[in-house]
Amino acid sequence: MIDSRQVVRYRTRVQQLDREDGTLADTAVLDLGAQETGPDGAMWALAVRGLDADEANLVWLWTLRGAPHAYRRSDLNAVAAAVAPWSDADAAKRIFDASKPLKAAGIPILEALDTVAAEMRATVKAPMVKGDVSGRLHETLPEPYQRFCRSCDAVHLYEMPFRLAAVRAGLELEPHTSPPVLKPAKGFEAGTTFPDRLDPVRAYLHLCGPATVKEVAEYVDSPVKEVKAHWPEDAVEIEVAGEPRWILAGDEAALREADAEAVRLVGPYDLLLQSRDRRLLVDDPAKAKALWPVLGRPGALLAGGRIAGLWRPRKSGKRFTVLLEPWGRLTAAERTSVEAEAERLAAFRGAALTGVEYAA
Repeated sequence: MIDSRQVVRYRTRVQQLDREDGTLADTAVLDLGAQETGPDGAMWALAVRGLDADEANLVWLWTLRGAPHAYRRSDLNAVAAAVAPWSDADAAKRIFDASKPLKAAGIPILEALDTVAAEMRATVKAPMVKGDVSGRLHETLPEPYQRFCRSCDAVHLYEMPFRLAAVRAGLELEPHTSPPVLKPAKGFEAGTTFPDRLDPVRAYLHLCGPATVKEVAEYVDSPVKEVKAHWPEDAVEIEVAGEPRWILAGDEAALREADAEAVRLVGPYDLLLQSRDRRLLVDDPAKAKALWPVLGRPGALLAGGRIAGLWRPRKSGKRFTVLLEPWGRLTAAERTSVEAEAERLAAFRGAALTGVEYAA
């Protein structure tokens, strides 16, 4: 019987949350991308996997779901090919309501993304703030590409075509910039080929499996029909907690034998928390709501082969504290490990740890 704890143990191992050190080349989450959201984003995701990465060897791109992700710079061209929409129907799903005016104007969605990409490529010759790029594109692109934005009280490009076209234009993001700064990606060449490890469907099944077709489609933001058409031939069906799921055949034994347990303070948008099977990971609705709120996500405590609680950082002047809300009793060894992880987080934040505060 494969249950949720066995799944978390497998993902702990395959996502390398149980290792103490590694290299850029062998860090598996970079195949799917490490999401860069908040101060404990991509670089913290690498740090908890034992990697002290040189940012010069990484590249930040808007890719799946329009979110910023960090990848190996050496994978730049292959990643751009791997995350490209498979068809017009797929592209329409990924850009949401922006597809409606394009369809009404008779403009194919992939053609529209290429048009936006061409304008972006012609505009961004040096680092430019997103708002400046958007302003230039507002002047050059026709009405079907634009909308009135109430929050900005202005007309500008739809957000998702803007983001998804950036990688097609060969533009990368300056890391840790807000508002985002775009610049030409050195060495970019448009292509269509990529290794299997970068295929989003295969990478998801490997790193976040076992999974359903629907879950993979939600992660990629693609129609289920498109994901089915790109389903790996070597995926096998297994039963998890009484439900059918799929995993790559080469990973089935690792899933059944997984015994990895580690204590980690996982960031709010770490890949461990990005899988679309939240009910499997956290079956208590109240706990799930606390871990995945609409706004202000906390991080997760990984311990004992399960998601075992929540954490939030608190910094005030020179004081840096980790507030921990465990969902059960922690052993003395786990508490010691939590202290060590909090020290690592403080060092990552460039602060000295004041202490770990446990919620009552």
